[in-house]
Amino acid sequence: MSQFFYIHPDNPQPRLIKQAVEILRNGGVIVYPTDSGYALGCMIGEKHAMDRIVEIRQLPENHNFTLVCSDLSELSNYSNVSNVAYRLIKNNTPGHYTFILTATKEVPRRLMTSKRKTIGIRVPDNKIALSLLSELGEPILSCSLILPGEEETQYDPEEIRDQLEKQVDLIINGGYLGQKPTTVIDLTEDTPNIIRVGNGAVTPFE
Repeated sequence: MSQFFYIHPDNPQPRLIKQAVEILRNGGVIVYPTDSGYALGCMIGEKHAMDRIVEIRQLPENHNFTLVCSDLSELSNYSNVSNVAYRLIKNNTPGHYTFILTATKEVPRRLMTSKRKTIGIRVPDNKIALSLLSELGEPILSCSLILPGEEETQYDPEEIRDQLEKQVDLIINGGYLGQKPTTVIDLTEDTPNIIRVGNGAVTPFE
């Protein structure tokens, strides 16, 4: 049975943030709010937790996981970014985007797509998510909480509790959120490639 925290969306309680991060550090899977609906998250090095997320989402083998980062200072640790790509990312973060980039050797091989060696990177515009990242001190391995057979992210934390309380370790109630997932932009080539249209406007990348 998962824990269920009510965390204030504008003034996250430090005590609850610390407890949530401890659950992550102990190998847990959490549901947490972002600026594009709720997400599933775990620590980068926790293979068992990652496998649990794959099972919940019923993800295909080539799914791009996302490293949710606190700011752009972490980009160079996990991805190779051209000057053009960096400017595009800088001008559109924090926000409703996931950027597909070429992964560095710092990224565990199991997190990359097998053929292209890429990783998703994003910086959310959500105070709870940013508080978790600040306390954790490293990115959270994440994917949007889109349940099998559905196309939109989960937005109601009480419904999430009904559906997933036996499959995750913590559900953070950060209020009702939007249902659209992030817009996904592939920046591995010279020209941006729009992979998925979601919450973020595509105009800057066309």
